[in-house]
Amino acid sequence: MMDASATIHPMLPIADENEPGQGPAIVTLALIAANVLVFLLLQQAGGDANFTYGWSAVPLEITTGMDLTAAVPITVDGQSYQLPQAPGPDPIQLTLLSSMFMHAGWLHLGGNMLFLWIFGDNVEHRAGRIPYLLAYLAAGVVGSLTQIWSDPESPIPTLGASGAISGVLGAYLVLFPRNRVTVILIRFLTQVPALVAIGVWIVLQLVNGLGATVVSDSGGGVAYLAHIGGFGVGVLVGLLFRAIPTQPRRAWP
Repeated sequence: MMDASATIHPMLPIADENEPGQGPAIVTLALIAANVLVFLLLQQAGGDANFTYGWSAVPLEITTGMDLTAAVPITVDGQSYQLPQAPGPDPIQLTLLSSMFMHAGWLHLGGNMLFLWIFGDNVEHRAGRIPYLLAYLAAGVVGSLTQIWSDPESPIPTLGASGAISGVLGAYLVLFPRNRVTVILIRFLTQVPALVAIGVWIVLQLVNGLGATVVSDSGGGVAYLAHIGGFGVGVLVGLLFRAIPTQPRRAWP
């Protein structure tokens, strides 16, 4: 989830330990395809920004139920700007769902899809396709609402799958804390337990998120509180999935 541009992670996961014989993670692959297609066909095609402005989640729209269609004045670092707006869905609260399939740029999209590709398949196989999809969407919505709660009158659009993917990370941490995750650390390639890889990530979100609740700024940035909200949902869902006995799965193929 973002309201500006992406950041570089100090520890970048590139692969994880998968259970053999599970087959393709259909829902995870479909979610990746949906995110890529929305970005390419609806956000990038023709350079029309109306879709992005209209279907992103704007806190002021969500809290008032009013669809902003005219530019709104904002102040960033002492400078005044006219922030574009565009018509969205009816009811406007549907942007809580649409915004989680939208991204601010190639780096934002690539980072989110990398994390979903690495961590989503194991969670999907453990939870089952439908529960996994519902948990993914719930984490995304709760993540957006958490960010909106921090500044309910903000006219700045938020968008991105980060809240939902944070939920996937939370569930993964609970379900597979000892899985080995291959990461790029500075210039080195190494393996660390999932508890370390995801633990470092959530600590960074907590630190930055607490700062976001203290600093008042009309400018954009990473919506850290959405990450925290989505991660919390994922942890709760992971605990639920862990408590449910698993059935042996047929080997693939």
